[in-house]
Amino acid sequence: MTGQILLVEDNPDEVELTITALKDNHIYNEVIVAFDGVEALDYLFATGEHTGRDTDDMPTVILLDINLPRLDGHEVLRQIRADDRTKLLPVVMLTSSDRDEDKVAAYTQGANSYVRKPVDFSEFIVAVQRLGLYWLLLNSGPPKHK
Repeated sequence: MTGQILLVEDNPDEVELTITALKDNHIYNEVIVAFDGVEALDYLFATGEHTGRDTDDMPTVILLDINLPRLDGHEVLRQIRADDRTKLLPVVMLTSSDRDEDKVAAYTQGANSYVRKPVDFSEFIVAVQRLGLYWLLLNSGPPKHK
């Protein structure tokens, strides 16, 4: 499978768990980690510490947590959808929140999918496998922004 995964997650243990689950499922795509919403937007729009990054090289999928420091996942999603360079990128809300308000807000703001993180590690491995298979192998993403 080719393409990058942008993982936006503030909890280092969850980052490690997600990367381990990807590798355990033979998904060896490059994983770019942003630990908060500001860092995610800096990466996508080549600002801040990512100034000069080639914005033609966008992730294949964004795995976005909701509860993030500095800028939450809902605001990150709003800004992704508001910009022509990123508005078509697949965004999966990968979060521990099971609140109906978060689900409605995510879909209203243009999330492609909403996946609640399973608490059990073996269930998490299966969830990541399915995410990887669908978003990186089966899904035909949008053409690159011109």
